Amino acid sequence: MGTGGRSFATIRRLVPVALFALATGALGAQAAPLPRVHVIATGGTISNLGAAGRRTGEELVAAIPPLRNLARVTVEQFANVASGSVTETMWRGIARRIAELQAGADAPVGYVITHGTDTMEETAYFLSLTVGGCTPVIVTGAMRQADAVGADGPANLLNSVRVAVSPGARGRGTMVLMNDEIFAARDVTKSNTTRLNAFTSPDAGVLGLADPDVIVWHRTAPEGGTTCRRATFDVATLGDFPRVDVVLAHIGADSVFIEAAVAAGARGLVVGGVGRGGSTPAQSRALQRARQRGVVIATSNRTGSGRVGTGPVSRLDSLPAGAGADVGSAELNPQKARILLMLALAAKYRPADIARLFEVR
Repeated sequence: MGTGGRSFATIRRLVPVALFALATGALGAQAAPLPRVHVIATGGTISNLGAAGRRTGEELVAAIPPLRNLARVTVEQFANVASGSVTETMWRGIARRIAELQAGADAPVGYVITHGTDTMEETAYFLSLTVGGCTPVIVTGAMRQADAVGADGPANLLNSVRVAVSPGARGRGTMVLMNDEIFAARDVTKSNTTRLNAFTSPDAGVLGLADPDVIVWHRTAPEGGTTCRRATFDVATLGDFPRVDVVLAHIGADSVFIEAAVAAGARGLVVGGVGRGGSTPAQSRALQRARQRGVVIATSNRTGSGRVGTGPVSRLDSLPAGAGADVGSAELNPQKARILLMLALAAKYRPADIARLFEVR
């Protein structure tokens, strides 16, 4: 009988090899390629080596071998600064860079932004308003610098990539991951100066957890993660960001800071009010004068949690764009209320529409 030129002895030797190859997957379709996650490094404590300088994003990723089993991680060094040095121009640049990458042929399934913790919540909230689509953006950092005993940066970066590739992250927009906890960008705030559990979400709670074996979600994604959200603001079409200042209310506060902000050209003011947004009589009179000059006032609170409402929005409907008005910031803290008000004014929203924006989760 013909054997195609091969002896029966040769065939007997090949059969066990073929069976082993089939069992181990060496024959047939190759394993699917790992998903791409793109890290945009901006600096912060996660990269800080003290007097020795700062690690680059490439160095941070290279120091975590398990990452290569999770994703094809690409890295770019956008900046390498403390978070107090992050600027609004940098915010716009990061949002534009994500849009550029997402439009490419090899678009990542998720993004991780390494960032200093002091202003992390502000950057995350800005990106949540200016980055659309289903692809998650995870902002992370560290409370202990890179050369400290018990540095938390490597675990935070590893878990951020795990979240970025998680199917459950799709449609959730921008999130913050710190200390194994996942927070929605709108809800999160830094509430301690040094502890590893410095980040909290006072009103809404954590969005999920990066457990050792699985990513756990406490709330379902909008539309089950199947509907890609549109960005609230398109940075490509916005002009310069207007000046918006934050003023704190306290016993004895007078009109000086409010008047100085208006004189400096502020088009918006955020009041970190006492209780549910109250201010002193002197501040209230100064705020009324500011509204008469076309300044939009967003009233927040200094308590750390709780909601400040606008009241009947219908009373604002007749006011044109550029008119002064007083709106409530809902549950947004002063620093986040400033971001939303700044973007809304840049987009030339009318006061009633600004008030409604603060209520949109």
